[in-house]
Amino acid sequence: MNLVLMDAELRRDEAVRYVLYYDTKGIPTTGVGHNLQASPLPAGWTYPLSDAQVDQLLNTDLGNTFAQLDHSLPWWRGLDEVRQRVVANMCFNMGIGTLLEFHNTLGAMQRGSYAIAAAGMKASAWYGEVGDRAVRLCQAMETGVMPDEPAIT
Repeated sequence: MNLVLMDAELRRDEAVRYVLYYDTKGIPTTGVGHNLQASPLPAGWTYPLSDAQVDQLLNTDLGNTFAQLDHSLPWWRGLDEVRQRVVANMCFNMGIGTLLEFHNTLGAMQRGSYAIAAAGMKASAWYGEVGDRAVRLCQAMETGVMPDEPAIT
């Protein structure tokens, strides 16, 4: 997987915040969608965060996301790179527990029935909650091409 693109997509989709904020569900968050309830800041860190601290949180969160996917959905690594990023982006956004509730959608992904998987994504409450992100991820799942891929330098 192209980790540079994954990083850029998450920074676009989650935004980068150097201070504490509350997400749409009221969860204290910072950095690039870092859930402070699930994982508080390391001891001694203060706001505003530095770029290095935001990067460290994101790298740790991505590592945890990949480990959870490897454990719960080991077949995800067999998807093409764009669809791997879709699954990882969804898991990063909603957590592995909620992602695993997408039984039919995940089954369709595993079978390679990508149009069915995209339709399942569109039919979910998640689709209505995350706006343009969901539109992009559904299109990428269906076509294997990420629309509006962020520019990387």
